[in-house]
Amino acid sequence: MALDRRTFIKNSSLLVSTSLLPYQSLFASSSKKQLGVCLVGLGYYSTDLLAPALQLTKHCKLSGIVTGSPNKIPIWQKRYRIVDKNVYNYQNMHRIADNPDIDVIYIVLPTGMHAEYAIKAANTGKHVWCEKPMARTTKECQSIIKACKDNNVKLSIGYRMQHEPNTQQIIQWGISKPYGNIKTIKAEAGYYDSRSNHWKQKKTMGGGAMYDMGVYPLNATRYATNEEPITVLKANHTTTRPKVYTEVDETTTFSLEFPSGAIANCKTSFGEGLNQLHITCEKGWYKLQPFQSYGGIHGTTSDRSTLLNQYIPNQQAAQMDNDALSIINNTTVLVPGEEGMKDIKIVEAIYKSAKTNNAVSLI
Repeated sequence: MALDRRTFIKNSSLLVSTSLLPYQSLFASSSKKQLGVCLVGLGYYSTDLLAPALQLTKHCKLSGIVTGSPNKIPIWQKRYRIVDKNVYNYQNMHRIADNPDIDVIYIVLPTGMHAEYAIKAANTGKHVWCEKPMARTTKECQSIIKACKDNNVKLSIGYRMQHEPNTQQIIQWGISKPYGNIKTIKAEAGYYDSRSNHWKQKKTMGGGAMYDMGVYPLNATRYATNEEPITVLKANHTTTRPKVYTEVDETTTFSLEFPSGAIANCKTSFGEGLNQLHITCEKGWYKLQPFQSYGGIHGTTSDRSTLLNQYIPNQQAAQMDNDALSIINNTTVLVPGEEGMKDIKIVEAIYKSAKTNNAVSLI
């Protein structure tokens, strides 16, 4: 887990007693500038979540789009008043380099395309936001990080949960350990996907439950413990729809061992609804259920001393405003590329463990 994020959580005034301040007050800025954001890929997440969220942000705004679907262009231009010169396709997006209206390029494409287009984005000299998971392999992650460093631009990965106040409480408790040392973690994330011919079911596109939903429980085990796992103890892939999931996993279970001795048992699936993070410690427990829902995060503790029900109006807006302020104020982003790469290293080990039916060391 990135030390910058932990240092931020530990040292900031974000946490006051058991209450968290609204996300708008996470950072202070004297600048009134709104950064122009260009969305690359106009699928569900951009259409239904990011574009509406950008109408709620204080420090950034929707300024441009990149799409390979010409039929979508007039719809987006009418809805969001995007001018012609801020509309691009995948062949000419390099011209964004000359567009002062755009400060950030947000990659919202299938995982298998992240590396190619995040690098193209970095080469325009614009800051890069990349949806999770960061990429298919650690090699691809390294190439994205290098491109951003070479072009002196910031890179942030779209882990919206780390910007969410109840999750930030869990992160802080991983440091302060109010219930003693963590013994076990149960983390699960999944939903039933009825589609039978989607990119998430194709290996070359970065499909599979572990990549898509699996990074939620995986990332949660890391920020909840404030540790990096040392071993994938075991992993297993299963499917109830073998004619659909011919290339990638429908359901994956995996267990991780941490340096402190904590054990995490995790599950992710495209075949069932799963949404919980339960942490058992020496002196009690605490949980979030749901722990990654768009509509709000809820949880409690074994002694009922804290209700984890801090609410923010829009998680994506909070994430993008925080990332915009890190650019405006030239501060470290909350979730840098190195953080996303750490998850992908573990994902690769999980697949190796499932394939070989053996434990895989991470050190």
